[in-house]
Amino acid sequence: MSTTTTAQVAAIADIWLENRRGGSTLGIAERRPRISWTTAAEVSIESLDLELLRGDGSVQRHTEAGAQSRLIAWPFPPLSSRESVILRVRPGGDSVPPDAEWSAPLQVEAGLLERSDWAVPFVAASVSEPQGTLRPGYLLRAEWDSTALGLEPGTVQRARIYSSAHGIYELELNGRPVSDDLLSPGWTSYSHRLRYQTYDVTEAVRSGRNAVGVWVADGWYRGRIGFEGGLWDVYGQDASVLVQLELTRSDGTVVLVPLTDAWRWSESPVTEAGLYEGESYDARLLPAGWSEVGFDATGWKTPTQLDLASFPAELEPPTGPAVRVTEVLPPVSVELVAGNRIRLDFGQNIAGKLRIRVAGPAGHVVTLHHAEVIEDGLLGVRPLRSAVSVDRYTLAGAGIEEWTPRFTLHGFRYAELENWPGGIETVDVEALVVHTDMERTGWFDSSHPGLNRLHENVVWSMRDNFVDLPTDCPQRDERLGWTGDIQVFAPTAVRLFGVHGTLSGWLRDVAYEQADQGHVPNFVPWIECGFPNHPTAAWGDAAVIVPWEMYRHDGDTRVLADQYASMRAWVDLVDNLTGNTGLWNTGFQLGDWLDPTAPPESPGDSRTDKYLVATAYHVRTARLLAETATILGKDADAAHYRTVAERATTAFQAEYIAPNGRVVSDTVTAIAVAIVFELFATEEQVARAGQRLLHLVAASDFHISTGFVGTPIICDALVRAGGLDAAYHLLLQDELPSWLYPVTMGATTIWERWDSMLPDGSVNPGDMTSFNHYALGAVADFMHRVVAGLDSAEPGFARLRIAPQPGGGLTHASASHLTPFGLASSRWRRDGGRFFLDVEVPPGTTATVVLPNEGGVHEVGAGAHSFTSGFRDPSDDPAKPPFSRW
Repeated sequence: MSTTTTAQVAAIADIWLENRRGGSTLGIAERRPRISWTTAAEVSIESLDLELLRGDGSVQRHTEAGAQSRLIAWPFPPLSSRESVILRVRPGGDSVPPDAEWSAPLQVEAGLLERSDWAVPFVAASVSEPQGTLRPGYLLRAEWDSTALGLEPGTVQRARIYSSAHGIYELELNGRPVSDDLLSPGWTSYSHRLRYQTYDVTEAVRSGRNAVGVWVADGWYRGRIGFEGGLWDVYGQDASVLVQLELTRSDGTVVLVPLTDAWRWSESPVTEAGLYEGESYDARLLPAGWSEVGFDATGWKTPTQLDLASFPAELEPPTGPAVRVTEVLPPVSVELVAGNRIRLDFGQNIAGKLRIRVAGPAGHVVTLHHAEVIEDGLLGVRPLRSAVSVDRYTLAGAGIEEWTPRFTLHGFRYAELENWPGGIETVDVEALVVHTDMERTGWFDSSHPGLNRLHENVVWSMRDNFVDLPTDCPQRDERLGWTGDIQVFAPTAVRLFGVHGTLSGWLRDVAYEQADQGHVPNFVPWIECGFPNHPTAAWGDAAVIVPWEMYRHDGDTRVLADQYASMRAWVDLVDNLTGNTGLWNTGFQLGDWLDPTAPPESPGDSRTDKYLVATAYHVRTARLLAETATILGKDADAAHYRTVAERATTAFQAEYIAPNGRVVSDTVTAIAVAIVFELFATEEQVARAGQRLLHLVAASDFHISTGFVGTPIICDALVRAGGLDAAYHLLLQDELPSWLYPVTMGATTIWERWDSMLPDGSVNPGDMTSFNHYALGAVADFMHRVVAGLDSAEPGFARLRIAPQPGGGLTHASASHLTPFGLASSRWRRDGGRFFLDVEVPPGTTATVVLPNEGGVHEVGAGAHSFTSGFRDPSDDPAKPPFSRW
């Protein structure tokens, strides 16, 4: 192609660092961040020129040979704390004009990389308060004079706040918020690591006097968290903030603003705050101008200073995006209901909060109630357990007042306003969707409206449950980082959103908690709130499977290297628990959790042998660890763990597989696990088991019969058994239990139980019922890979495999995914006996395209390609029953 300047300028579409495409490059932790880039079109690039502009004005350049576009090693001297540089790249090589333009500049700035960079203490508004009742939020403020620091107007080149909290906090500077981050610093294993935020406040700093203000409340650090009544003060008794404000002169010298002795605190208008309970706010108590210069702080108290050295946790920047408001939803209906309440339906189950605009007399209290569902004409609050999810706003009486809570979060679709001043026509309320601000990377569509709604439900449940860490649910008194949920959902998660940063941080906590517990806890961060604390298959295996799925998606071996000790520790532990026999047949297990046949009060009573599940997972993770060791060049380890895996495979076969291929338990999950995990000794056994699987699924009239373990893999197992048609029957079933049954009931998220709501509209009587869990939505991965046919042929998507397997009466389906190389897509349709496929292959990649019905195999390069072949859907056979009532 042409090598004109214009064409080459268009070649570099985007550059980013590490696996944080679209993420912040301010305050990063890496001294040598790796560089990635994409092109807007397929071009011939012989090499890459990189240019770095340093703060002293010097320019450094480097030429990277070849066309590598992913995770290029930092070719410049390492960054130091606070260092800010500007990076540009452009195509290089003899064919590129010497005046070719550079990419758009990317500013990169290191955070505080050494513990010694921190020069301030925590300042505590509250050191210890009684447990058992909700505590207030607090305000802290401090003023300083830039002139007194010798900073004349125009001499401040840069201003940064490095901040964190024991609790959750929000910052203001001279009366205005410094960011739109929420619930910072998020929830980590606070005993081991505490994240800090870096804020650019250059434009907000004024010449002369300035004021900084902080809102802070208990949050996860010392607020009530966990079920069975929950726990208080899990990590400490102080509600405190860490705020280091630095000003950089034009000559590069850094001035630390002396705030430590200037801090004063007072209780805030937030009179009560709990993540589960809600927030109460009295607008009459807000001190006007409290975070502005000149405020009279008479009566405010001097905070307690807590030496940073007394808190040994690592201080580190976030690896993932912040929690933010990502969408605003108006109500789809507003109605007056019993009790003179006003009910709002937002049409979508979300994690978030309300924003109200209201006018009324001073002292008037408006109460906001939240719930996921309506039961018997009322808000269905029983599933919330003790997370009452009630907010209260006391008006100041100053005209129209706007308010949204700061220090709480609710899972809800419906809200009711109690004691709203004025009539229903005056209601001005919106729902704010709140979650980690991840980049969307995966999309799916088909000719089946129920299937499309199912996929959207999966997307929403993922959004609602990635609130700083991967949780189980956003509404009841739990909201924990359950390892089993993300283990089964990880392949779907990496398709739908850019989760590498969020999961990388969470995996660090897995390793820390694992070291403390001697095993991987069932949720991370771990708190002792009554749940059994024992090694558990499919849950603890997240330590191996989650980093492996991240590697498969991104092709980045660093996550394997970083987590290798954790991965190995888990497999070694299980190997020891088996007595080095490979058979894990003792101890606590959750098994195929939430098998639909399990009674409401006992969700672990699966028909599948729990130890069969445990041993099968031991085989799988030992194999993955052996592959990981090979990738990392640890040959001795690789040989050892292959032996561990082979020993466990032999033990599984001896204990659970008959010579004719019949599997103990004789359940759909047991056979699916044996097929997908490749646990049979012979192909004849596989064939026999596959036929038995097809028989069991058909005998259940294609209703789902799997729980957490079997559900993510059942469709793949059916396809491997030659039952593509059966997989579609199962996928498109809409009677209870099935994936589409909740859709027929109006679900907008994935339910925890197949029957969280019964056909008569009543809520499942079990104590554990949620309408927003993503685990059973792991089938979305199958929809992308098999229904639409879009998959990677090797880790990192450098090669794609596009092999749609149409069925189920679908007339079209498509999937697209923002790979590390750019957008890839597969879009098929059928018209009579003809099959049409359009694919998009990103620049720098290739694809193997496999057409159905022996339509042939095609190798293609980057760009758009179209294919046509003959096709017949076996589901079109009039002798077969319809797939669903859609």
